[in-house]
Amino acid sequence: MAARRSFRIPAVFAWSLATLPVLAQHAPVPLQRDFNADIERAGALRESRMHTGLKPLIGSRAELDDVLGYRQDSTRHYYWLTEKLLRDHLLEVKGDGFRLIADPLFEFQWGIDEGDPSDYPTNRRYRVNTRGVRVKGDLGGKISFESMFHETQTVLPGYLHRMVQEEGVLMGHGRVKFDGGVVDVGWSRSCVSYVPVRWLNLQVGHGRHFVGHGHRSMLLSDQAPDAPYVKASFLLLQDRVQYTTWHTKLTHRLRTPDDRLAAGDASEAIFYWSRARFNHLSARMGRVELGLFDATIFRNIDENGLVAFDALELNPLVGVAGLVAGFDGPYKTLVGADLKVRLHDQAIVYGQWASDRPGERMAWQAGLRVFDLPVQGMNAQVEYNTADAFMYMSDPVRQAYVHAATPLAHPMGAHFEEVTAMLEHTYRRFRGQARVNLAHYNKDRGFLENHGGDLLKPDVPASAPEGPWAQRLTFLDLNGSYLFNPKTNMRLVAGFMRRDLQGAPDIRQSGYLYIALRTGLYDRYYDL
Repeated sequence: MAARRSFRIPAVFAWSLATLPVLAQHAPVPLQRDFNADIERAGALRESRMHTGLKPLIGSRAELDDVLGYRQDSTRHYYWLTEKLLRDHLLEVKGDGFRLIADPLFEFQWGIDEGDPSDYPTNRRYRVNTRGVRVKGDLGGKISFESMFHETQTVLPGYLHRMVQEEGVLMGHGRVKFDGGVVDVGWSRSCVSYVPVRWLNLQVGHGRHFVGHGHRSMLLSDQAPDAPYVKASFLLLQDRVQYTTWHTKLTHRLRTPDDRLAAGDASEAIFYWSRARFNHLSARMGRVELGLFDATIFRNIDENGLVAFDALELNPLVGVAGLVAGFDGPYKTLVGADLKVRLHDQAIVYGQWASDRPGERMAWQAGLRVFDLPVQGMNAQVEYNTADAFMYMSDPVRQAYVHAATPLAHPMGAHFEEVTAMLEHTYRRFRGQARVNLAHYNKDRGFLENHGGDLLKPDVPASAPEGPWAQRLTFLDLNGSYLFNPKTNMRLVAGFMRRDLQGAPDIRQSGYLYIALRTGLYDRYYDL
């Protein structure tokens, strides 16, 4: 057997190789399904002390021993190149109370859909070309930081391209630009996390949040673009209670030309914006984890310009905004709850309830997750989601529960029912996955109609004799993958996606065969 080759870091980076006694580790765990599945698996154990209802979790509050990217890799590698490819960060520099990590981020995907009648590109070949970088680090025992950015040029399957044309936003990414049939989109994410004492975490950043334990969230999801935020999170009563409050700024991009402010001397007019406050209270009670949630979107700009500042924006207490301003007041207020019950160490049931007008309309969720059954590495999940007509909507429409033309909760908006099921099996670094979504939409037949499903229309019914256009969606994704590097979730993936929307033209259907090499640190929401 060949002797293991040694490798020396160049002197410019070799500040110290000593293992540090204490490092912060307060950066967020990646907000992505593969990482979160391991978090939920660890959280199902009876001895777990984690609060998993609000994501991303702070690294120092998560149980990471068996979580992707954090678990110990005992595989022996005999070359520096294979260590970097299969186990380590590309760059990791340690010093006295300091650590810096850097990794490239990318996705190179190629696909074909011979049945797509789209007139771009004419050969029905599709691709994704994403490049980016992530830098993260720790300063002593109290401060962690992370920053990443992505730049993507992609030719999308026809149904996705038309969604992007209509909304101007690619779900899970952000605002796009078009160059013929090519979609160009870039986005960034960053965070500085400070823990002055063990029970308090303070953050300032640009990112996303997710409330719940399922594939979807009826309260707050991560498919909308990133937004700036300031956040404080407290652990109380011997860590049995976690209370988190954060302030953010939302962008209101509509389908009409009046969604921008006057340009003035600027080269480009900015979109209307508003500030919002989110509060989440989580309590662990034996096998039960109960969360209470509220969100308030304030009106900061009206037809006369900037509105006077309302001190209610500073309120950090869950439920107070609804009591003070009401649900029919000048602001958009949503309240809800999320629940997780540990059936045993390998199964949980979970659910959510949300309402923006209690007693009149609501949304809810119910789900089951099973881990390592019947064999280790096999996980299953089934989930039901529904939202009443006009849920999340507002009049004026700029107060709707939306950010950058994207729903803040479920990506289908409102007036729908959905069942999603997933089965996956992991063996060493190989994984097979199957997911199916069955949904029932109620769509408007024309622009002047409003049956309560489109969040970019005002909260004012406008019916038609035919009623809404009822559509049934079947979405299937079958894929297999090989995990190269768990630090960045770098995988080679091959799969097939089938989209069948009953009653829709062929340009809304898809049978997409693809292969991709990607780093997976965020979720992609194309199953709608």
